[in-house]
Amino acid sequence: MKRFEGYGVLITAAGRGIGAATARRLAEEGAGVVVSDVDEGAAGKVAAEIRERGGTAREFGCDVADRGDIEAAVAYAVETFGRLDVLVNNACACHSDAALFEDEDDEVWARDLDITLTAAYRCARAALPHLVASGRGAIVNIGSVNGIQAWSNHAYSAAKAGLGSLTRTLAGHAGPRGVRVNLVAPGTVRTTAWAGRDEQLDAMRKLYPLGRVGEPGDIAAASPRSAPASRPSAVNAPGLRPRCATTGDVNRRAASTRYPPPSHPPPQSSAPRTSP
Repeated sequence: MKRFEGYGVLITAAGRGIGAATARRLAEEGAGVVVSDVDEGAAGKVAAEIRERGGTAREFGCDVADRGDIEAAVAYAVETFGRLDVLVNNACACHSDAALFEDEDDEVWARDLDITLTAAYRCARAALPHLVASGRGAIVNIGSVNGIQAWSNHAYSAAKAGLGSLTRTLAGHAGPRGVRVNLVAPGTVRTTAWAGRDEQLDAMRKLYPLGRVGEPGDIAAASPRSAPASRPSAVNAPGLRPRCATTGDVNRRAASTRYPPPSHPPPQSSAPRTSP
């Protein structure tokens, strides 16, 4: 029997990158997966690929800025699989910084915090009753080294730091109710956010002991370790710092990862990144 046989899983921003890789990995391990994304077409392609490989997946168009969309996605997962056991909060938005901090825009700041932090709160709130009912519920939040180290992207970094705090406080609340809450905090990962920046990625890989940056599949391999009903453990993957929060606030560090100094900021984008 596969590890996630009979599990119902909902993943946000799963149309590409880390979210898509996580959907594929959980489906390979037996879970039924709702691949949700604001881009329903991209979600549909990932779900179809999973089905072609013999897995179980359904797509669902979901804007995590909309409470109604989130509640509908949760309801769809429960209706489709008869239960919801795992929620993976992967959605984020990351705009470019202004040249000077005093020129930062309130609307841009609010957008990054809303998609990256507040959306995770909305999703957890909608999913929690079903996760409690499952008896083996888990929430996996996809954080970032930006929430731990001093990088650029002020709003995005602040939101990821807030997501770490939410993970700890929610773990303390939900743990006694039988739901585990964990955070996986990747470093540099080769996703569409780095498209056209091969030279930058090549420079970044030299900062990691394994001589390469992370791939979406590396992070996807870490997420299932936070989902089963077992004690979280450190994961040795390039570009990854797992940070596991339980009711005891267990913090682990991947031994194979060294973090780049602040002088090497992540790429900046003029558009929100809703699927890392």
